[in-house]
Amino acid sequence: MTEILWTVQNLWQDPLRNLLDVALVATLFFGVFQLVRGTRAVTLLRGVAVLLVMVSAMSAVLRLRAFTWLLSRTLPALVIAIPVIFQPELRQLLERVGRISTLVGLSAVPELERERVIKQITDAVDLLSRRRHGALIVLERETGLQEYVDTGVPIDAGVSSQLLQTIFFPNTALHDGAVIVRGSRVMAASCVLPLSTSQRLAGRRTGLRHRASMGISEVSDAVAVVVSEETGNISLVNNGYMYSRLDVARLTTQLHAYFPTGGEATVTRVVLEGIRQLRERSASVAARQRP
Repeated sequence: MTEILWTVQNLWQDPLRNLLDVALVATLFFGVFQLVRGTRAVTLLRGVAVLLVMVSAMSAVLRLRAFTWLLSRTLPALVIAIPVIFQPELRQLLERVGRISTLVGLSAVPELERERVIKQITDAVDLLSRRRHGALIVLERETGLQEYVDTGVPIDAGVSSQLLQTIFFPNTALHDGAVIVRGSRVMAASCVLPLSTSQRLAGRRTGLRHRASMGISEVSDAVAVVVSEETGNISLVNNGYMYSRLDVARLTTQLHAYFPTGGEATVTRVVLEGIRQLRERSASVAARQRP
């Protein structure tokens, strides 16, 4: 209690800096919570927190010196163990931080080409859904998917409804796996994707296609379109969330949101353009100041 009162009193000595400090710590905890929410790490993290609180309270109230000494020696080992235990979640966090243009859509293509690609994909998905032919189409964005492209059969052809229908026709050699689209090209088919273990899929009747679509969205910023072989339902998966039972109109709207044109600004372009303008203005001011 004394330490708490001392901390509260010190907050008012330098309020702006201390409030900023508290806000950063709160943001860090909130980010960790958002990262592990819906995963198996939540239960494990909750168990570790409860255990630490109980042990600390017991050692402080009962003044167990030997136990307190043991606890102080084992905490550094816990700090080393946490990165090992939460390795998948930490990897996902670092990948998200490393994406400069996470809020931007896929690899930019010209406007007319974008419209054509979206039309071909939605037409193919519509026909596959009516025929109940299972399909998994992954659209690459800022995170490169070359390691998953290498697991499939190279195609490198323009996106077309006929090509997608042929690939996912039942009992063909390429129908079992994912198609990866980069820009306006089908890079490969029958690709192997990581399977998700997220609790968001618990209780759902989902097959390997849905788990693979969720898995690729958890390790990258890719967008996946899934057609259920059993029901014909259309789903779109992005950033670990699945939007099910979409019709063609809603699917088209979401693909437009995730598929930028070449003229749309990205975060990188905005930064580079700002730097260029600053350089031009500095050069102009320097030229005016010269005699």
